[in-house]
Amino acid sequence: MHVKAKQMAFGGLLLALSIVCMVLGSIIETNTLFLLAAASYFVGIVIREMNLSAGAAFLIAGILLGFILAPNKFYVISYAVMGCYIWMREFLWKRLTSYSGKKSRMMLLWVAKYLIFNIFYVIMICFFGEVLFTKQLSKVMWMIVFAAGQAGFFIYDSAYEYVQRSIWGKYRSHIF
Repeated sequence: MHVKAKQMAFGGLLLALSIVCMVLGSIIETNTLFLLAAASYFVGIVIREMNLSAGAAFLIAGILLGFILAPNKFYVISYAVMGCYIWMREFLWKRLTSYSGKKSRMMLLWVAKYLIFNIFYVIMICFFGEVLFTKQLSKVMWMIVFAAGQAGFFIYDSAYEYVQRSIWGKYRSHIF
């Protein structure tokens, strides 16, 4: 795999911004989810500008550097899950581009995205519930937490689409 020097430097700058977002998420507690989401969006930018393997390398480098530099390791795990979701989402998009039928392709993408998210989310709330919640939750509260996660996912995914289409789409011509 040959990488151009400009792309390599750009990836390094995005990796630095990703780490800064993770560290700031540990320092500014009120903006943690926003900053972790922003850090994971850089994975998608690298994938779209380079390729999936460069995105995977970027994600692994971000996770390793995050464990070294970020004070709160739980946020690095959150970044890793968000980045893995972005990588899988872009992988699915690239796979489904060859699929005929635009409506069925978009429906398949949405179903796959929600399936991927819910696998990560259910694992998180089942196995890390003691870390996330201070006391045992009732079944009604579990349902509320699950529904809130679905709403949060919709916002996260819509924001990612907006960043890729509107914000990054506007600035990428100035960089490349």
